[in-house]
Amino acid sequence: MEALLNTVVPVAFIVLTGYLVGRRIEFDLPTLSKLSIYVLVPVLIFDAMLRARLSSSSVLGITLAFFLASFGLYVLALLLGRLWRLDRGSIKTLVASATFPNSGNMGLSLTFFALGQPGLDRAVVYFIASSVLMFGLGPAFLRGGGILQGLLFTLRLPLFWALAGGILVRGFSVPLPLGLDEGVHLLGQACIPVMLLTLGIQIARSKPEWGVFELKASGLRLLAAPGLAALAGWALGLERLDLQVLILQSAMPIAVNAFLMAGEFGGNAPRAARAVVASSVLSFATIPLVLLFVGVE
Repeated sequence: MEALLNTVVPVAFIVLTGYLVGRRIEFDLPTLSKLSIYVLVPVLIFDAMLRARLSSSSVLGITLAFFLASFGLYVLALLLGRLWRLDRGSIKTLVASATFPNSGNMGLSLTFFALGQPGLDRAVVYFIASSVLMFGLGPAFLRGGGILQGLLFTLRLPLFWALAGGILVRGFSVPLPLGLDEGVHLLGQACIPVMLLTLGIQIARSKPEWGVFELKASGLRLLAAPGLAALAGWALGLERLDLQVLILQSAMPIAVNAFLMAGEFGGNAPRAARAVVASSVLSFATIPLVLLFVGVE
C-alpha cells in the first residue's frame, strides 16, 4: 500500500497544483504543449536512450504488444459504435478515444514513480509507438487514406530524431563534453512535472459536462485497453517488467490528441474534449487498481 501511495500521491499532487494554479492564472496552453512536445519530451527521450538498459527483445515485445492491443481496441470501438448506433463522426471520436492513450505527460510520469528508471526506459518505447499510431496511422484511419503523409508528419517530430540521436551517441560510445550529459539529464527531468502541471491546467479549463458517450469512451480507454494489453503481453510471453509497463501505460486516460484529431479529420470535437477530461479525472480511481494488478502495492 505504501508503494501504491508513493506512486499516486506525487502525481496527483502535481496535477492538483496545476489545476489550482490554472483556476487563478491565465496560461497559454498551446505554448506549454509545444514546450513539452518540441523541447522537453525529445530531451527526455535522448537522455533515456543514453541511460537505458534495454534489450532488443523488450523493445520489440512492447512495440508489438502495443499494436496488437491497439488493433483490438480499434475493432472493438468500431463494433460498439455501430451497436450503439452512433453517427459517423461519433464513431471516429470513439475510435480515437479508445486508441490514443495519454502515454506522455501522465504515462511517463506514473511509470517513473511506480517502476523507477528501468520502467521509464520501457515507457519511452511505448510512448514512441503510441506517437506513431497517433500521428502516423491516426489521421489515415480517421479520414481514410493518407498513411504516407501521416508517417512523414511523424518523422518531422523532434522526438524521433532525439531517439535516433540517443541511439547513435550510445551505440558509438560518443562522450558528451563539458558535463553536457548532466545538462541533458537535468532538462529531461523537467519534462515530467511540466507535463503534469499542463494536464492540471487543462482540467481546470474544461467544464465537467459528461454524458453516456463520455463514460463509454472512458471505459474503453481505462478498462478495456489495459485488459487487451495484458492479453497481448501474456500471449507474447513478455518479461515481468515489460508486461507491467505495457499494462500501466495502456491504463492511461485519453490523450488530448484525440480531441485534436477528431476536430481535424471529421470527428465530434466537443464530445472528444469532454471524454478527455472525463477519462483524466476517472483515471485517478482506476489507475490505483491497475497498479495493484501489476504488483505495485
